[in-house]
Amino acid sequence: MSAVIPATPINEDKMHKFLGQVVTDLGASLSSSLAYIGQKLGLYKALAAGGPQTSAELAEKTSTNERYVREWLINQASSGYVDYDAAGGRYSMGPEQAMALTDETSPFYVGGGFHVVKAMNSAVGKIEEYFRHGGGMLWGEHDPDLFVGTERFFRPGYTAHLIGSWIPALKGIEEKLKAGGKVADIGCGHGSSTIIMAKAYPNSRFWGFDNHPGSIETAKERARDAGVSDRVTFATANANDIPDEGYDMVAFFDCLHDMGDPVGACKRAAEVLAADGSALIVEPMAGNTVEENFNIIGRTFSGASTLCCTSNSLALDGPALGAVAPESAIRDVVLAGGFTEFRRATETPFNRIFEARR
Repeated sequence: MSAVIPATPINEDKMHKFLGQVVTDLGASLSSSLAYIGQKLGLYKALAAGGPQTSAELAEKTSTNERYVREWLINQASSGYVDYDAAGGRYSMGPEQAMALTDETSPFYVGGGFHVVKAMNSAVGKIEEYFRHGGGMLWGEHDPDLFVGTERFFRPGYTAHLIGSWIPALKGIEEKLKAGGKVADIGCGHGSSTIIMAKAYPNSRFWGFDNHPGSIETAKERARDAGVSDRVTFATANANDIPDEGYDMVAFFDCLHDMGDPVGACKRAAEVLAADGSALIVEPMAGNTVEENFNIIGRTFSGASTLCCTSNSLALDGPALGAVAPESAIRDVVLAGGFTEFRRATETPFNRIFEARR
């Protein structure tokens, strides 16, 4: 027999508000897919560079089908991603929209996020089965757009803050790197964080490690293109097995919470650090209580965590810290790994930056 749900009077204002939120979210989900297409086909860049355009003009510039472009532009204007001049029948992008959606060198660039969403949505069928039966999906099993999008999404924050405020917030590390130090970047992905540091500290040496071979090959190409191959070494390795070079800093950029054995990773980091070195641990912003995550940041990170971060750790029989792990959970892992000092060195609206020392 089906359960009988007792009739409960509803507040119509609350009901309409809730349904409005649902429709908003449905529209946002569909629009995210179209934003991904706009990134892939260069629609945003062509619109930003070419000034006000009709759908036909934009389609011609991008060698795309006008009928699709026409519908896409209506959606984008409804989303506030582009502007529309009714009198002239043309669409355009303001400087803020253009910077956020087309300028990959800007700290405000968010275009990579649409690659991430597309890739994670592709995993929904598998994740549903893990909900039912347990287990998880490894990072390397995801749609390749996840690797592209993650790098593009996080790089602007690293560019804006890593050299200017995160490393200076550590005890004596900036001075070591200026003089000539050694850094291990664990979970380096495509190497953006490693390369940013190598450019800023030409007297130092850098090693980037990741367990995803494809990402390491991309990182090597990026290092060559950036002209820093002489002081950067990328290699495929698990966090627990990185070689000992007596590093002045070991960095974990947005990856410790994904790992199957974060305690083991911290233990190895402590083992390979110089006596007065520091671990730099960058984690997504999250609250210390569940309810502190009930905001747009917590909503985004907990969604990504369900579809990727938590699943990766569970696939490895790990503790599944997740992207919204409270500071206490990160602290416990770091101290269990052999560090004796742990503190929040600084933060941004999107990140918590921790320092650990032996």
